[in-house]
Amino acid sequence: MTPDMTALHAGAAQLGLTITPEQEARFARLLALLLARNRQVNLTAITDPGEVLVKHVLDSLTVEQVWTPTLGERAMDIGAGAGFPGLPLAIRHPDAHITLNDSVRKKVAFIEEAIAALGLDNADAVWARAEELGQRPAYRGRFDVALARAVAHLGALAEYALPLLRDGGRLIAMKGPNSLPEIADSARALEAIGGVVAETRRLALPNGDARVLIVVRKVRPTPARFPRDPGAAKKHPLFLDTTRAARLE
Repeated sequence: MTPDMTALHAGAAQLGLTITPEQEARFARLLALLLARNRQVNLTAITDPGEVLVKHVLDSLTVEQVWTPTLGERAMDIGAGAGFPGLPLAIRHPDAHITLNDSVRKKVAFIEEAIAALGLDNADAVWARAEELGQRPAYRGRFDVALARAVAHLGALAEYALPLLRDGGRLIAMKGPNSLPEIADSARALEAIGGVVAETRRLALPNGDARVLIVVRKVRPTPARFPRDPGAAKKHPLFLDTTRAARLE
């Protein structure tokens, strides 16, 4: 069973976007590949083709409400899972380069398979913890944009993402409708890591599900001690006071 691709065009139109025939063909191939592989390896809990189209593909395209990739821009998709939002954005914007990262090997293997199957020469995948990448010279400070869909609290996510960004780069955090209080909670973390919240955008998917995009701009270099060792951002979060942090240990 394959998704009705007319729903892709209708949903994209609601977001103010137009899907070309070439993009439609690639999206159809991506969804077919994901649904086939998901029967063999657990990649996503969403198995209905129509829901995959809305909750993975169209959800990914909401990023374009705050970012239109341009020639030569580099983006890092942190915690990409089965390839979202990175793969749809790579399909849509061949002039930008998107690196998709995940710490789960089977998901990175699927992303690599999809990149090859779709002929996406503007995308690549890396298997690692985001904290590890932030301390590698090949990745630290190399990206214009970091993307993260439902990855972590904004304070922890900033510690993962901002070290990867050049000064002036942006983190686009894709979150649910109740996430705005994270901005105030993350003030301490953002101050320490060198970011400020530049924009928030409320929107809805074609099925009515509410979403929030939080855009954080990197305004000064991230101190060398960040990101800390893997797990530290969650175990000892900068966005909590010490008493609350101690209760999480």
